[in-house]
Amino acid sequence: MNYVVVIAILTSNLLLSQDNSTIDNNRNKIDGVAAVVGDFLVLDSDIEKQFNQLKASGISTDDMTTCQVFGKLLEDKLYQHHAIQDSITVNSLEIQSFVDQQIDAFAEQIGSMEKLINYYNKNSEQELRNEMFELNKSSELAKKMQEKIIDETEVTPEEVRQFFNSIPKNDRPFFGTELKVAQIVVIPETTEEEKKKVIDRLKEFKADVEDNGANFTTKVVLYSDDLASRRSGGKLTLNRKKQRGQFDRNFVETVFSLREGEISDPFESDFGYFIIILDKIRGQEYDVRYILLRPKLKPFDIAEAAKKLEDARNTILSGDLTFAEVALEISDEIETKFEGGKLINPETQDFNFELTKMDPELYSQIEKLKDGDVSIVLRDEDRLNPVKFKILTVTDRVDEHEANFATDYIKIQALALQNKKLKEIEKWQNTKIDDTYIKIANEYKDCEFYSNWLKK
Repeated sequence: MNYVVVIAILTSNLLLSQDNSTIDNNRNKIDGVAAVVGDFLVLDSDIEKQFNQLKASGISTDDMTTCQVFGKLLEDKLYQHHAIQDSITVNSLEIQSFVDQQIDAFAEQIGSMEKLINYYNKNSEQELRNEMFELNKSSELAKKMQEKIIDETEVTPEEVRQFFNSIPKNDRPFFGTELKVAQIVVIPETTEEEKKKVIDRLKEFKADVEDNGANFTTKVVLYSDDLASRRSGGKLTLNRKKQRGQFDRNFVETVFSLREGEISDPFESDFGYFIIILDKIRGQEYDVRYILLRPKLKPFDIAEAAKKLEDARNTILSGDLTFAEVALEISDEIETKFEGGKLINPETQDFNFELTKMDPELYSQIEKLKDGDVSIVLRDEDRLNPVKFKILTVTDRVDEHEANFATDYIKIQALALQNKKLKEIEKWQNTKIDDTYIKIANEYKDCEFYSNWLKK
């Protein structure tokens, strides 16, 4: 433990041992130490910050008590303390990028940056950003410690059976109406002429930076078609060990082939056309900035794609081909075409969707479909494609029902695993509370904590 931490804890012990009446004796308490957990302090102001953070994130705090929020902070500090003991680290650049996006979103929601600064009672934007960075850094450390605790937790079929049988019949969960959703997607194709325009434009950007000293980041902000990354100047960090397979292959291979300060030639990816500059290499981590341009679509290209899908829909309705056969033949969505167009539920990783938990936009597109119906041709868009067309169908509808071990095994298994993970975290927390230096201020000793923070 370093000398700064020792002094902080000694100081905190003096504050914690003060009688509350001496603090309240015609004086205002500017800030006080609410608790010490290992090498970390929890200040009274931290509780207020946590309330503000929750409110700004759109979470209602009406039913939350100070003791509940304080208890959560104690947990976070316990995780952070042992994360550092276990040499767990976080990526500061990724956290800073997230904070930048978070603050910009909050400012837009509240009306202006000035209003946001006033809401948080800060003296400057930088002071707010620094505080938000520390909050998010602490949260990420706690999250990684939790992940390490339960990283290898698994459940056997026998544990799943025991878990299910332990639930009283009157308390067994009900699963809502479920169905499978399939779609066929057709994406308009641009012309070679438009592709060449984009490549030439990116070459101009590269030459202007290399030959004329133009600022790469400025060009990102002014011209990149990836609007989400403009605010951070196209900044991105990739890790050689962790992120292969998580990004477009051409993008990753290009990043790891560059030298510091080098700008790539234009290259194609699933997202469009890129140029990348490698800012810095830090061990396994590569800090880059990128410009993305997408070839423009002409009205004729869009109309052709819509007609192609309309013709395919008529083929299905006439019975000449099945939905799955047409998906395999013409769908431009690689993730689904080989599965008959069936969508994978991102939460359960199977093909079943519970209506009450379905994405609202998807629900609005299929809510009136009966099993086997085919929707009209729908115009859509995503991050990759400003225009695409799709048709949908639903199958295998199962009405709301009480949990059944045989037919709902996957969902019961997920519940059993979640239950086991919670028990592992609770066990770890109880052990570490006993083994960690913890001091709670007198004014919080009447709180009823779920965990034994007071070590009674």
